[in-house]
Amino acid sequence: MAVVWITGASSGIGEAIAKQYVTQNSKLVLSARRESELNRVKQACVALGANGSDILVLPLDVTDHGAMGDKTQAVMDEFGRIDVLINNAGISQRSKCLDTDLSVYQQLLDVDVLGQIALTKSVLPIMVEQQSGHIAVTSSVAGKVGVKWRTGYCAAKHAVMGFFDALRAEVEEYGIQVSTITPGFIKTDVARNAVVGDGSQFAGEDPNIETGMDVDKCASVIVSKMNKGVKEIAVGEGLSLLALKIKRYFPNVLFNMMAKQP
Repeated sequence: MAVVWITGASSGIGEAIAKQYVTQNSKLVLSARRESELNRVKQACVALGANGSDILVLPLDVTDHGAMGDKTQAVMDEFGRIDVLINNAGISQRSKCLDTDLSVYQQLLDVDVLGQIALTKSVLPIMVEQQSGHIAVTSSVAGKVGVKWRTGYCAAKHAVMGFFDALRAEVEEYGIQVSTITPGFIKTDVARNAVVGDGSQFAGEDPNIETGMDVDKCASVIVSKMNKGVKEIAVGEGLSLLALKIKRYFPNVLFNMMAKQP
């Protein structure tokens, strides 16, 4: 049974991915800050047929880099190996650059970039010793396309795309796979939980998110493509994925489109 560690597992894409791995008889490590929500997800997985003893609830704040070693050791003590690490923790943004405190940019980079790097560095030596493993990170179409109201979020998601693309080149010789996940509009609470310029919660709705791809369908695509070893996994529906093709072949068209967005 593969041991799969998922961060940001208390809701949204992370929760949905956990449920997908239940169908593959995997052992799960569920991490996020909210332990009560992680326990809820665990019970949902048990209801789907998972054995409770095969699920470790491991609360984790990815900005606490000093805790990474102990958390990693806790997984090893419980299951003895780590086969898949899905770096899915993250926050989004809804504020213009002119209105955004520098501390908010720092928060976005700490959570969405450095937190993913810190946990990956903690787990990587284990996978090197195993001579096997699969590391994934949830980036975004915003990791390829610049979008209004998300300057910090786009910066962070572009950064993780670059880091994990480079990491892939370094670790292939150890039998380790790396996948970058680039979701478009997925129906989750990502917009409601986003931060605004002063660091407070946006707590509003984003029509594109509200009408986005079903999160369970999204997770099914992600896990299926990871199982096939796909290195860059674009997932979503409609304009959000079309934007990737426009950026590649007609960048100026996309730039003009983004400038006209409200």
